[in-house]
Amino acid sequence: MKITLRRLLPGSLGSLAGIACALCCLIPLLVAAGVLGGAGWAYLGDVMPGIALVLAALTGLAWWWASRRRAHATGCTGGACSCSQPS
Repeated sequence: MKITLRRLLPGSLGSLAGIACALCCLIPLLVAAGVLGGAGWAYLGDVMPGIALVLAALTGLAWWWASRRRAHATGCTGGACSCSQPS
C-alpha cells in the first residue's frame, strides 16, 4: 500500500494542481460567457489562486517524500545497496 501511495500521490496532486491552475485561467472566460456572476467571480478569484499554490506545494512535498532514499533492511547486500553488513 505504501509503495503504491508513494508512486501515485505526486502525480495525482500534480494533476489536481494543474486543474486548479486551468480553472484560475478560465474564470475570466466564464464571466465573459455569462456562466459565472459577480459573486462567483469575487469568491473564486480570491480562492482559486491559493488552492492552486497549495496543491503545487503539496505536489513538491509528495515528490520529495516519494523520491527520498528508502531505508534498507538489515543484512542487505549487493547491487547499489550501500549497506556494509554481509547477509
